[in-house]
Amino acid sequence: MTTHRMSMLDASFLQSETAENMMHVGGMTIYKIPRGTSKTFLRSVVEDFWSVPKVHPPFNYRLANPDNLHALRHSWIEEEDVDLTYHIRRSALPAPGDERELGILVSRLHGNPMDFHRPLWEMHFIEGLQGGRMAIYFKMHHALIDGITGMKMMVRSLSEDPADTSIQPIFATPPSKRPSRKPRDGVDFTTMLADTIENARAQVGTIRDVGKAMSTVVRAVRGKDDLTIPYRAPKSILNGRITRGRRFATQQMELAQLKALAKRSGGTLNDIVLAICSTAIRRFLLDRNALPDQPLICMIPVNVRPADDPGGGNAVGIMLASLATHVEDPVDRLNEILESTRRAKKHLQGMSRQAIMAYGALIMTPFGIQTRLGTTGRTRPPFNVVISNVPGPANKLYFRGAELLATYPLSIPIHGQAFNITLQSYADTLNFGFIGCSKTVPHLQHMAVYAQDALQELEQALA
Repeated sequence: MTTHRMSMLDASFLQSETAENMMHVGGMTIYKIPRGTSKTFLRSVVEDFWSVPKVHPPFNYRLANPDNLHALRHSWIEEEDVDLTYHIRRSALPAPGDERELGILVSRLHGNPMDFHRPLWEMHFIEGLQGGRMAIYFKMHHALIDGITGMKMMVRSLSEDPADTSIQPIFATPPSKRPSRKPRDGVDFTTMLADTIENARAQVGTIRDVGKAMSTVVRAVRGKDDLTIPYRAPKSILNGRITRGRRFATQQMELAQLKALAKRSGGTLNDIVLAICSTAIRRFLLDRNALPDQPLICMIPVNVRPADDPGGGNAVGIMLASLATHVEDPVDRLNEILESTRRAKKHLQGMSRQAIMAYGALIMTPFGIQTRLGTTGRTRPPFNVVISNVPGPANKLYFRGAELLATYPLSIPIHGQAFNITLQSYADTLNFGFIGCSKTVPHLQHMAVYAQDALQELEQALA
């Protein structure tokens, strides 16, 4: 039986799993079913998926030790016989289902724990949406996948040709292979020595880069640098303890509109996104008389994969920035965000990908310890909210002729981080996925409405 040792970063997501802190991620995609399509279209798709003869990695991976999630090390076992009728399910909304009903259903599905004795993924086909649409909700444990890998897997299962029905399900296709090294004739000791020296040099470089980065953090702690650092975030209702209940909401915006604002402001697309999220969060907290006097701080995951990396596991660093939620004027708020992200990018500039990952892990170590001790949500948070932007496909895609209209990511609320925002670009749109604890952050769906209002406010202010 084939086994695979799990990285320490991936294993940390299992070690953090509790009844409330469910460490799976997800995605919801919405499709327009072509006119004239058979009413049994979705049933046929599900039955085809059930009949796939072989499930490929990582979709056939199950835990070697599912009864001890808090073990220090974990391994995957390749399951020979995956029960696809368990992993692939069909649901329906009372027709005609609207976005609110779809959000409620997906919230409930995302709030269900995974079965750790099986491969850690599920796919739910949802029919009954008004306007001849259907949805697919997909979830996997974060120990198995990150956002970049998930996007690449999704694209592999879709086609740019609406007439193409040959594309196989993502679990039925072998994973992408890294280019194999050219075989060597005999043992080249000179090359082996050079490789050893180069690896040692890289390790020394990583230690040096992390040391420089931490010295800047120390200067910021002493007030000698304006870098946004962890544990300077104010206490907020967004950082309380959570329950198992989840609430999911979505918003879609035009990329061209956002890019025009970025150009007008002198910032980037991500800066505009942060400003929109900041304004929405500020209004949400003002409605509840819960806006802190200090600015909220966001954590931004930084992808450090090479462009040709096929994915798998997790490879991210972190960047912290002020959301300037204490500033009333939208333009002044945006300018403070621009300055904060500029300093954060400069802080990481010149660091190797290994150093960025090591620095991020070091910064997050106290939060990890708090999580293990169960004190998160009761003490000062390292940051207030995670805002992550995952790049997606630039062209229109189709699933067996059904046009992909939108793709919305679902991330992980945990104790101390009861709410977060993840975005995915697709074709000419940017899609927001708002996820949080339904009790700690009630009426979270208002955040999606406020985000649209924030876009209009920023357009008027920068006109």
